[in-house]
Amino acid sequence: MGCGTISQVSSRADATQRLADLARLRRVRDRIDREYASPLDVEALARGAHMSAGHLSREFRLAYGESPYSYLMTRRIERAMALLRRGDLSVTDVCFAVGCSSLGTFSTRFTELVGVPPSVYRRQAAQATAGMPSCVAKQVTRPVRNREARATEPQLA
Repeated sequence: MGCGTISQVSSRADATQRLADLARLRRVRDRIDREYASPLDVEALARGAHMSAGHLSREFRLAYGESPYSYLMTRRIERAMALLRRGDLSVTDVCFAVGCSSLGTFSTRFTELVGVPPSVYRRQAAQATAGMPSCVAKQVTRPVRNREARATEPQLA
């Protein structure tokens, strides 16, 4: 029995490495989902995944279509939207509750993703989702990123 060509062995090693990187990227994404309110930065995430920050950023973008920072901010904004819909916290309280340390950055990013400033969203969402179960309100009000694929209606033949 032969061992295979060098290119076959190299190809298997590349595939094995790619699967290992994807597993690490999933763990990074899961960590962001769990710890979005904690102070997270790409360097800390990369250390936890045993990757360099540059490699993590490149591979994360390839796998998920956005940078780790952008993904983190999207999670934070989604959670902020839920807190603002409740209506019992100020915009500043919500900003800090979701892990943002700058009200200006939070408001700018919120406006970019949602289309209105957090204070306007708070007023509008309280009226728009009144009486709606929170699980439905979350889905209906989820921010849609510019590059995110929109769902299409199934085509009937």
